[in-house]
Amino acid sequence: MANLNADAQARSYDAIVIGSGISGGWAAKELTEKGLKTLVLERGRDVQHIKDYPTTNLYPWEFEHRGEMPYAVQQANPIINRCYAFHEDAAHFFVKDQEHPYVQEKPFDWIRGYQVGGKSLLWARQTQRWSDLDFTGPARDGFAVDWPIRYADIAPWYDHVERFAGIAGNKDGLPELPDGEFLPAYPLNIVEKYFQQSVAKNFPQRKVISARCAHLSKPNQIHIDQGRVQCQNRTLCQRGCPFGGYFSSNSSTLPWAAKTGNLTVRPHSIVESIIYDDEKGKAVGVRVIDNETKDAIDFYARVIFVNAAALNTNLILLNSKSKRFPEGLGNDSGVLGKYVAFHNYSARISAEYEGYADFKTEGRNPAGGGYIPRFRNLHSQETDYLRGYAAGFSAYRPSNSDKAGLGKSLKESLLNPKLGRWQVGSHMMGETIPKESGTVSLDRSLKDAWGVPQLKIAVAYDENDEKMKKDYIATMTDMFTQAGFTNIQANVSSQAPGLDIHEMGGARMGLDPKTSILNKWNQVHSCPNVFVTDGASMTSTATQNPSLTYMAFAARAVDYAVQEMKKGNL
Repeated sequence: MANLNADAQARSYDAIVIGSGISGGWAAKELTEKGLKTLVLERGRDVQHIKDYPTTNLYPWEFEHRGEMPYAVQQANPIINRCYAFHEDAAHFFVKDQEHPYVQEKPFDWIRGYQVGGKSLLWARQTQRWSDLDFTGPARDGFAVDWPIRYADIAPWYDHVERFAGIAGNKDGLPELPDGEFLPAYPLNIVEKYFQQSVAKNFPQRKVISARCAHLSKPNQIHIDQGRVQCQNRTLCQRGCPFGGYFSSNSSTLPWAAKTGNLTVRPHSIVESIIYDDEKGKAVGVRVIDNETKDAIDFYARVIFVNAAALNTNLILLNSKSKRFPEGLGNDSGVLGKYVAFHNYSARISAEYEGYADFKTEGRNPAGGGYIPRFRNLHSQETDYLRGYAAGFSAYRPSNSDKAGLGKSLKESLLNPKLGRWQVGSHMMGETIPKESGTVSLDRSLKDAWGVPQLKIAVAYDENDEKMKKDYIATMTDMFTQAGFTNIQANVSSQAPGLDIHEMGGARMGLDPKTSILNKWNQVHSCPNVFVTDGASMTSTATQNPSLTYMAFAARAVDYAVQEMKKGNL
């Protein structure tokens, strides 16, 4: 007869982390460093740093379709095909539409990467801290609920993760965008600097800075100790970087955790639910469906970190039902799966500049150029919409060849391209307001290939987003005009929410258990040995790229959890 207790013991750990992406990798690193035997569950396949980056060093002509996706693949994947990085060099890191269906109650492009490392292999690597203007925003502006923390609570943890991850940037001295522990910034090119100066002269309350990014512009010893070296500025990051030049779970946190001897990573493990023991009054483990065998397997731990990425984290919590929690784990307030928000990327603007004809761009900037921090409604309500937007800004000078000739004349024109005018462009990143109507829920009848309910998504733009978009276009047009740019063209995208890949909320933090799921430590109010430290925990979205904040939340929550475990409280 099998020894069932021994079998359960073999599947028991001090901690379980669900998800191996940016926040899950950080949770794993911090837990293992503190001596906890930690199991990381990843629903996708294993991807090892360097070894499993098959396209990382290929030349353009070595791709069968020169980097483009075949028409049949594009047609079969209309959602993922909209993502800017879904090309032949990185398609293997993306979820295909038909393999992982979901229900769009309202149009939503859910972009996913199921593998060890998750979307940390694919992210755009822009990193900015939040300020108190962001953490106090909901209470001040009368939406959502008050954040249970302020900048002072998270600032030391921003320091902690920035030092380890490696963030390039300048000390810009902006209260609305706090400075960090930076490596040298990537410089702006001459037209980007010109625009920076024009904005400073004509709009002194607005700033253009070098974009801050998770690249090793000049590695410190801690990065070399990770086996990472200086970014080579290839800008082929979506393929996986063999140099570890940008931060990913695969190159940084997971290998670091593995060196402790306390890490176990189990890929092909689709989390069905968190197991709650009604008698013990706490979560005791996680049930997974093996992706290959379809068998259900239970794993056990004293503490559980949920980092499956915002929407999948909501799915897992909603599907974790018990006598104590019939509507989902921790859902006493009834707000689980509600107040889901995102970032508004639906407008861009481009133009030309005739100046600096004796200069051209050379090389590649992995930071992407400039960044314009939010300047609307910072200290008072100036507009007819709430909150505001940040914006990117970049400039480049293209080379063009006349392809109209034949024979010798065509050859000559191809071999001697002529420089065109400088091209400039900007995109908005607007804060959307979390609303009770912005929901994710479980479909009652549709299930995926592993028997897990499909997620139903009902999230949409609103009037506030439209007003913000109009203001961005008018404001940037004015800034471009003042700079002497010409042929100014606004582009309003019809893209659905989700393509920003910044979905947040659904299991929000808050002061009151009656209106939130998590407390100030990212801890489930009514199930304190479960922590959520990915995008699902966000109470509001601000305008900054959110990944840095997820990393800081994960490190901070682990520190608290381990202290509570030592006290016998968990």
